[in-house]
Amino acid sequence: MKRKIIRIDEEACTGCALCIPNCPEGAIQVIDGKARLVSDLMCDGLGACLGHCPEGAITIEEREAEAYDEAQVMANIVKQGANTIKAHLNHLRDHGQTDYFEQAKGYLMKHGIEIPSDAPAADVLHAHAGGGCPGSRSMSFAPGQAGEAAAVQPSQLTHWPIQLHLISPDAPQYAKADVLLAADCVAFSLGQFHTEYLKGKALAIACPKLDSGKEIYLEKLRSLVDDSLINTLTVMIMQVPCCGGLLELAKQAAASAKRKIPLKYIVVSLQGGILAEEWV
Repeated sequence: MKRKIIRIDEEACTGCALCIPNCPEGAIQVIDGKARLVSDLMCDGLGACLGHCPEGAITIEEREAEAYDEAQVMANIVKQGANTIKAHLNHLRDHGQTDYFEQAKGYLMKHGIEIPSDAPAADVLHAHAGGGCPGSRSMSFAPGQAGEAAAVQPSQLTHWPIQLHLISPDAPQYAKADVLLAADCVAFSLGQFHTEYLKGKALAIACPKLDSGKEIYLEKLRSLVDDSLINTLTVMIMQVPCCGGLLELAKQAAASAKRKIPLKYIVVSLQGGILAEEWV
């Protein structure tokens, strides 16, 4: 079958092993000094390991591969203890993989293995646990919740994470959403960022000058269009020349996508004014 699965660039990989604790299925191992996919059966293609490779050696591709096998994954995971089991269940819930989630719990019950008491329930969205960074935990905020702690101006941010390396296009907050892709500095320059531009949109942020792994960005943006079925993409950049790279990435991703969506760009001045706002 043809499906999404990770690809590891052997030439770029340094064997640092930072990706391994961020693969909840245990599908990656360092062999002969290089990170390698142990088996197609163990990779669900959701990309939890993306963004954790300092060399940008891990990407998602679509190719012929054996179907993901939750039973085989669980057989491997249970050997590693309760924390790993909980991390895997969290991972499945984060990405809305209800069927796999139920299969995993069914496997545990069938083999008489105790389900961790603090493992997620089927109807609750939980964050990654275990080896992942706490800052990359996926969270959605209820309407109004984002601004409860703000005394003057409520926040319009509805989810976490937002950094483009950390987000998953499969996260529910991006499904059929209007997406705002903003350069890192935009929100600091534009006083009305939350009220006029972020409200009602799912957010991702990036810096085209300082961030590495641009090919990962291209794939994630393409996946937002083709797989998350986003409605529109708005790119907000600063007036400085280097910021134009983010718009170019968005244009390339949109051009490579099978679906065609409305794409708009907005240029913000250093003093917080709007210099340009056009549909591409």
